[in-house]
Amino acid sequence: MCAPHVAALNMSLKTVGTAVTRILLTTGNRTPPLVRSPKVNRLSTTCTLSGEGKQGREKTKSFDSCSARPGEDGRSSCEPPHRSTSADKKRPKEPVGTPGVTGVRRRSFTSATAAPVDKRSYLWSRYNDMKKLVHDLIPPGTCNLLNSSTIFANNEVNLAEVDIYGFDYDYTLALYSNALDTMIYNTARDFLIEHFKYPEGIRKYDYIPNFAARGLHYDIQKGLLMKIDAFHYIQSGTVYRGLSPMPDEEVLQLYGGTYHIPLQQDSGFYGKGPKVKQFMDIFSIPEMTLLAVANDFFITNDIPYDPVHLFRDVSEAIGMVHLKGYMYKWVMEDLDKFILRGEETHAVLHRLVNNGKKLFLITNSPFSFVDKGMMHMVGKNWRDFFDVVIVQADKPHFFTDCIKPFRRLDGNGDLRWEKINSLDKGQIYKQGNLFDFLRLTGWRGSKVLYFGDHLYSDLADLMLRHGWRTAAIVPELEQETKVVCTDRYALNLTWLQALTGLMERMQTHRDPESKQVFREWQNEREELRAMIKNLFNPHFGSIFRTRHNPTYFSRHLCRFSDIYMTSLSCLLNYDLSYTFYPRRTPLQHEAPLWMDQLCTGCMKTPYLEEMSHIR
Repeated sequence: MCAPHVAALNMSLKTVGTAVTRILLTTGNRTPPLVRSPKVNRLSTTCTLSGEGKQGREKTKSFDSCSARPGEDGRSSCEPPHRSTSADKKRPKEPVGTPGVTGVRRRSFTSATAAPVDKRSYLWSRYNDMKKLVHDLIPPGTCNLLNSSTIFANNEVNLAEVDIYGFDYDYTLALYSNALDTMIYNTARDFLIEHFKYPEGIRKYDYIPNFAARGLHYDIQKGLLMKIDAFHYIQSGTVYRGLSPMPDEEVLQLYGGTYHIPLQQDSGFYGKGPKVKQFMDIFSIPEMTLLAVANDFFITNDIPYDPVHLFRDVSEAIGMVHLKGYMYKWVMEDLDKFILRGEETHAVLHRLVNNGKKLFLITNSPFSFVDKGMMHMVGKNWRDFFDVVIVQADKPHFFTDCIKPFRRLDGNGDLRWEKINSLDKGQIYKQGNLFDFLRLTGWRGSKVLYFGDHLYSDLADLMLRHGWRTAAIVPELEQETKVVCTDRYALNLTWLQALTGLMERMQTHRDPESKQVFREWQNEREELRAMIKNLFNPHFGSIFRTRHNPTYFSRHLCRFSDIYMTSLSCLLNYDLSYTFYPRRTPLQHEAPLWMDQLCTGCMKTPYLEEMSHIR
């Protein structure tokens, strides 16, 4: 369940994993005792990185860890390499010395019971050896290989077999600036106060950029915003009541002594359960922020309120922004401010049509809004690119309802009364359903590739029920890959995994001194996890990881999309006969026999001239 864009970093860090594993297999417990100074700061260490070009160049780095399944946390059998010569094939040469101990021959121990008497010193010597090797084995430039313009594959897709390309509009053909989130929040907050008569004090709360993240869950009855992993477990430290994190002890008390959210309480197939809702689209980020703000106001002012009423009122206030047309009006009045990278959308559509592909558009947005945006991005003749255009489709019901008929719009956007017997190029259709769409076009199966940003409303039914190929647009990838490409992330993650592997192997030492060492290691491990989380989002971390597990969002991204990418323009990096191959990511019981299994996205985007003209 490893996200391909995160697994990419492992290719460049494979030296660490294979080498570190090799030394454990060859040296076993042969490590001399070394007392660790209590003054050493485990989270900040000065060391020399090999291959820097300047001898003696030192860097101070925060440590974490990297694995075959990297993310906010990961585990791998990361241990130091033992390099043996041909003369040592039968019996590996014993390494000499450890940091601070030179010329000392390591003692050989064959089992945990034969370890040195001073187990504390023995454990810290293993720790010091591991930490030094993690530093020495990470080569320069390790973190700069992941390309955010890559298309990442969950399933094998051959573009040569795709004849028809379909698109959603919002956050697919049209990407919006963050300024739109602020305006949605401000208007919905004012609705809450003026229409639903909420306290005026809520108006003092301004929009908080980067507070919430896509894919979070909201407990409707308890008024809690949280992050849940693929196994329905809450990530500790990510439960917020209002704008304040809830202590883990209180979370456990509220949920009966467990972090697990039962399936029957969790969100349903479309992310809307009876007790818990998952926010899956980018438009929901202002809604999550407004829920947190309103909860915070009532809690900090000690005002009794019903969280269920609050949830419903905020949802309706957000809905009014869309239903009353405010959002459409803002965008149409200042297209340059709100629409991003329109020239790239034009380049993608132009290239597909020039290569003989058929295109169609299915969106929930009204025609006047789509028309204005498409003219801005593509030009007045934008409809010439599309064989079928459907607006106000009412997804996801469009994909499941076989009752609503198509209606044609005339040039003024008014509904016509004729029965629709064909879907013609140059015409605009409203509502309808997928079953009539399939009957009238004959476009079925894997020769269709549909792009959308909402995993449930855009992609789930098409993949599971109809066998279309699906592509998810995930704009958050751009920022997340920037984090993954930093030295700080790579070093922290690598050290975290190495430390976790060390703890796994040394846990047979259960005497009081060893247990104390393990408590210190566990504390450091928790600090490292928190540091990695903060690199992405200090409140909720990465949208793809809950510590070492995939998030609930990430799980459904892998399930409902064949491929995923930052934006539609990533298609410009590939020719239209390109095949996307997912990596055979090793399962827990499998060994990575070929290192390319661990990587996708590392310098994998063929360069095409179209992108250079645009960017």
